[in-house]
Amino acid sequence: MKEKIITHIQKYMVIVILIVLMIFFSILAPNFFAVNNFFTILRQVSMIGILSVGGAFIMISGGIDLSLGVQMGLSGIIAAKLMVNYGVPIAAACMLGLLATTLVGFLNGVIITTTNMQPLIATLGMMNIVKGINYIITDGLPIYGIPSRITVLGQGHIGPVPVPSIVMVITFCLGGFLLNKTYLGRYFYALGSNEEAARLTGLNTKKIRIFAYTIGGVLGGIAGLVLMARVNSAQPMSGWGNEMDVITACVVGGVSAAGGEGKMSGVIAGVLIMGVLSNGMAVLGLGEYHQVVVKGVVLILAVGFDCMQRIWGAKVKRIEV
Repeated sequence: MKEKIITHIQKYMVIVILIVLMIFFSILAPNFFAVNNFFTILRQVSMIGILSVGGAFIMISGGIDLSLGVQMGLSGIIAAKLMVNYGVPIAAACMLGLLATTLVGFLNGVIITTTNMQPLIATLGMMNIVKGINYIITDGLPIYGIPSRITVLGQGHIGPVPVPSIVMVITFCLGGFLLNKTYLGRYFYALGSNEEAARLTGLNTKKIRIFAYTIGGVLGGIAGLVLMARVNSAQPMSGWGNEMDVITACVVGGVSAAGGEGKMSGVIAGVLIMGVLSNGMAVLGLGEYHQVVVKGVVLILAVGFDCMQRIWGAKVKRIEV
């Protein structure tokens, strides 16, 4: 009985929180409930949403990646530099930017699996490396003059729907399909639940973990290209801090910080909660620093709730035995 209650709490709590937040901000700020504002929220969360799919794969497989934020900056910076300074065609420049972040994700996985280094430490080091590379490429200055044809990726619409939101939805659909309908998705869950048991069943746990981080790199690159197109420039500090938004959105959405648990539908709700929080606080006139404090509190509460759920689950199993 208690196990069923815990399961129902996990399933519906995120949706309840999202609805409560929307009602709360709608009462305090009547213009929050406008249709245009909802499309604004969708556009604002698009990059974090794309990035969160990669973060979810990594966390479900039992890892974490603190370099996801700066990977966003790297793909946009490389693509912008090639297009503006060297006249490289848009498609080729974007592909090279995407290739760079894919390589970063791959290296993260290789370093972690070959050295048994803690993912937190390995990706923290990689985050600082990529930060430095971003500054070296840009000389610490923004890159302007992005070709207007690429801006449709970040600023365009199909009907009333922003193009970045469409990219995000496609990413979520593909991510959900990979997790739920393929053997690889099951391997991610198995690796995150119990790596030793997964290895003993014959799974190549090293390759699976490397692949998870590589997917994170690919999606980090896509998110960075969308961000570059949206702001029509490449900033040396692009993406800084976004890795914490990704972790918060994933954990709020039910992805366990310990690995092995989580669904893409929950990640979608987690991303929307973060978007509603940020937009609602902005509509109420709260500054950026207040938003950072609130997001930190949300992260602590979400991880704390996840830990408590595991404790409750362990107690229920002991009682049943």
